Amino acid sequence: MKTKPKGKYAWSVTVGEKGQIVIPKQARAIFGIEPGDSLLLLGDEKRGIAIPPKDSMTELFSTIFEGGGEE
Repeated sequence: MKTKPKGKYAWSVTVGEKGQIVIPKQARAIFGIEPGDSLLLLGDEKRGIAIPPKDSMTELFSTIFEGGGEE
């Protein structure tokens, strides 16, 4: 039996009528997401949607503004 890679997770969520999703409790605990936090939702038509952890924003913005993304 295969074990999951350390630090890798997958959750299933349902989109409500207003387009809202609920972030699972375990995910909120692992990533330190608290009520009132603002999150960045990233989308790529080829790769999908990502919600990066709060502490990765500095690295993310550096990559974006240094030309790390495709045009």
